[in-house]
Amino acid sequence: MVKEELDKLLEAGFIRPVETTAWVSPMVLALTKNGKLRVCVNYKALNKVTKKDRYPLPFCEEILEKVAGHEIYAFRDGYRGYHQVKITLEDQLKTTFTTPWGTFFT
Repeated sequence: MVKEELDKLLEAGFIRPVETTAWVSPMVLALTKNGKLRVCVNYKALNKVTKKDRYPLPFCEEILEKVAGHEIYAFRDGYRGYHQVKITLEDQLKTTFTTPWGTFFT
């Protein structure tokens, strides 16, 4: 299952193989609420040195208050949206993760 997911991400261009980098995080599997496994990367070490965002995301209640009364609502698939976040070129190698099939970055 993990190899299939990696192959999908490689084919889509979301990840690329890398030979060496100073930043490497481990790949982990997480069990979802519906009992399926999800491929994740443990970025705890990277998060410790990351500059914190001064403008966190709003609470769900705030968002619902702002959209209340509108006729149409649209929802995005968060899983697909995750891979659409652009990371600057100089920071891409910091997203490197390792698997039994190689080392990759986003």
